[in-house]
Amino acid sequence: MTTTWITGAHGFIGRHLARHLQERGHTVCGIGHGAWPQEEARNWGLDYWLNGEIEASNLADLADRHGAPDTVFHLAGGSSVGLSMQYPLEDFRRSVETSARLFEWVRVNAPHTKIVCVSSAAVYGADHSGPIPETAPLSPYSPYGCHKAMMEMLCQSNIRNYGMRIAIVRLFSVYGAGLEKQLLWELCSKLRSNPGVVTLGGTGQELRDWIHISDVVRLLETLTTNQNSPLVVNGGTGAGVPVQEITKLVCSSWGQEARIEFSGQQRPGDPDVLVADVSLSRKFGFSPATSLGDGIEQVVSWFKTRIKY
Repeated sequence: MTTTWITGAHGFIGRHLARHLQERGHTVCGIGHGAWPQEEARNWGLDYWLNGEIEASNLADLADRHGAPDTVFHLAGGSSVGLSMQYPLEDFRRSVETSARLFEWVRVNAPHTKIVCVSSAAVYGADHSGPIPETAPLSPYSPYGCHKAMMEMLCQSNIRNYGMRIAIVRLFSVYGAGLEKQLLWELCSKLRSNPGVVTLGGTGQELRDWIHISDVVRLLETLTTNQNSPLVVNGGTGAGVPVQEITKLVCSSWGQEARIEFSGQQRPGDPDVLVADVSLSRKFGFSPATSLGDGIEQVVSWFKTRIKY
């Protein structure tokens, strides 16, 4: 039986990954921030949840309870461009310091462990007009993107200097039922409060690459089971969809014809185009299974069930 740790398991991706791996026979332990009753954590696939900092004493506690990990999925860290703009030091601590402590503990105590680090397309920065390959220069400009790039540098250093087994996934726009933030949540909330008009920032022509949570967890697992998986891989679909089109799809799934308006004001830290070149992930056998239309219908259905309106 494989022992797997997930840092940041309390978050949206972490809990879905925990359930996915538990269904495949893994013993799954999680660590990070969030008051999470053990019974609820078990319902999400975790054998044990530790609410605390990712530091040596807590990692040793996990190892004492369930043994050293065969695999660590490192999802802990900053998760918002906007919050990183407001609180850059806190974002640095969450993304960079946390990673350094995790890597050091694994290097000393479990050097054969495979680590899969979740990074972000934000490391690529702006000024892209089409799909971005993994070989593109990193040019982040939000604190969030800069700190993810620093985390990747720590990964590279530990690989070169200590031979650690680390893979990096640069996720693009992850979505799915249960995510209570970002664009789809915002759209559903606006339709709930004012069904006739939807007003958003930006121009509506910004391109994003949307990947469903069910495909994200499959990709993460694939990086631990496929011997030909690359060191760095984009987590996307390769399809760039304008925000305006996403808005129309949400309105259609909602069953509402709404007037869609855009302010023209772009949020700080948001580039115009973030679309993945997925040639590399296709080469090692991964392809998304959930269509954008189906995924959005799931989100809207969940929102209407979850939120009284």
